[in-house]
Parts: sequence; C-alpha cells; structure tokens
Amino acid sequence: MPRSSELARLSRATGALQLAVLIGWLLWWAPRSTVTAVAGALVLLAIGPVTLAVEFVLLVLVQRGDPGIPKPTLRELARSWAGETREMYRVFYWRQPLRWRDPPDLLPQDAQGRQGVVFIHGFVCNRGFWAPWLRRLRARGQPCIAINLEPVFAPIGDYTPLVEDAVRRITACTGRPPILVCHSMGGIVARSWLRDMRAGERIARLVTLCSPHHGTWLGRFSRRPNGLQMRLQSTWLRQLEADEAALPQPPRTCWYTNCDNIVFPASTASLPGADNRLVRGFAHVQMAFTPAVMDAVLDALSAGDPVPSR
Repeated sequence: MPRSSELARLSRATGALQLAVLIGWLLWWAPRSTVTAVAGALVLLAIGPVTLAVEFVLLVLVQRGDPGIPKPTLRELARSWAGETREMYRVFYWRQPLRWRDPPDLLPQDAQGRQGVVFIHGFVCNRGFWAPWLRRLRARGQPCIAINLEPVFAPIGDYTPLVEDAVRRITACTGRPPILVCHSMGGIVARSWLRDMRAGERIARLVTLCSPHHGTWLGRFSRRPNGLQMRLQSTWLRQLEADEAALPQPPRTCWYTNCDNIVFPASTASLPGADNRLVRGFAHVQMAFTPAVMDAVLDALSAGDPVPSR
C-alpha cells in the first residue's frame, strides 16, 4: 500500500478551507444578524447538493437522444440525487481524505488457488473509495489490492505501471489471473494497461462500474490531461478502441445506469461484445455501493467464477 496520498492531502486541505469559511461566516454574522448567519451557512452547505442537482438536469437534457436507454423518471432522479448526496459526504469528506488506508490490502500467505481482486478507482479519488468492498473481501479472506492512481491529474497511460505492479503482486500471491473491478476512469485505466502490456490473458475478467468507455459529455469542461482524454469520443479513446480490436481481450462486464450524473449519455459506459448491464435509478458514485450490484459482483468473485449473465 502507498505511504501517502496526494488526493487525501488535497481533500483535507479543501475540507479545512470550507470549514474555515463556514466558521468565519458564522462568527462574523452571528452577533450582527442571526438570520444572515444562518442563511449564509445554509448557502455554503448547499453548494455540493446544488452542484449535483445541476448535473442531473444536464444528464436529462443530453441523454434525450441516447437510443435504447430508458428515460429516467422524476422519482428515479430524486432518489439518485439523494443517494449521490449521501455518498458525496461519505466518500469525499470521510473515506478518501481521512480513512484512505483503511482497510489495508490483503495478500495472505495461504492464498494459492484463490481468486484475487484488484480495485481501480476513478477520477479525483483514491483507494479509500473501495472501503466497503475491501471490508467484505477481507472478512472472507479473499486476496485484494486497491491502488492509488497518482499523480491525480496525470495522463491515463501514466498509471500503467501502478496497475502492472498490483497485478503482478496479486498473481504471485494467488497463482491465478486476478479480476479487475474498476469504477469510472478506473475502467479506462484498466483498458489502457491491457493495451500497453498486451495483458488480455493475464486477468480473468474486467468489471467496470459507470466507466466512460466512449467518454462523457462533462469531459468538455475539464482542462486536466486525464479529463481531456475522457471527453466524448475523444481521439485518445477512439485510438484505444482501435488498438483493442487487434489484441486478445478478457471477458468484460460493464455496469451502467440511466441516472449517471457524471458519465452521460449512459450508453457511453457500455462496450461492444461485453456483458453490458443496465441498472435503473442510481447515480454515478451511488451505484458502486448499491447492494444489488455489490452482491452480484462479490458473490461471483467469491465463487472464483466469471460474473454470470442474468
């Protein structure tokens, strides 16, 4: 496991700044106007949820022309927004800045023959994202590694050595090709590693959750190297897909949702020839912790078999 996390430091600094602004506002205005103090504090606290709400409005507008994707209902959107707001605080204000080392990777000495798992997180995240998954695997003694993709804003190809190291270590521990479980950008990182290392036969299966395989409409607002690569139908992604056509590929399972507030249009999270699974009514981060999705993936991992078709 890495000794430090650039993303954790950045998240702690950002959180501390937000807290300082909130406290400063209350200390300044409370003696002068209770109404202004409370109203300002509520506005500051609402920035995150309101930003998420704007994302959901955009996904509805952009996704209108996405064929084969069921239109999200108002109830699905409201439930997704509430769930994503909850996960925003859990992931970005607790696990990633403060608990990113917990739980640690598991590489037991008696793991030969067991199915290993490598977890790869997404954009502006770290290994703390996977804490609920890691706890469940550790509870049953299943070998697992969660990596940190850093530097945070590097080109996607720069993460290849990190994936290679994790795959080598868990393969040495178990004697078997591992399964890669990836969220969001993590799925693109895995595909880039598979291409760069010609590693299609070195993993048992690639499982992606809400990964922008063909880019995302929101990518147009990014100015970071990895964000630019995830623009909708970017040149880099088209080249990746073209390169894959000439290489052996592992079995692939792509989970995606009609209420993804980050990766939309929703069909961009699917891949030709993959076991593509649409789940209705869950948001981008929320879906990674949806019991039905976690249970389906982890039950198959526990059995050591490829994820079965439903």
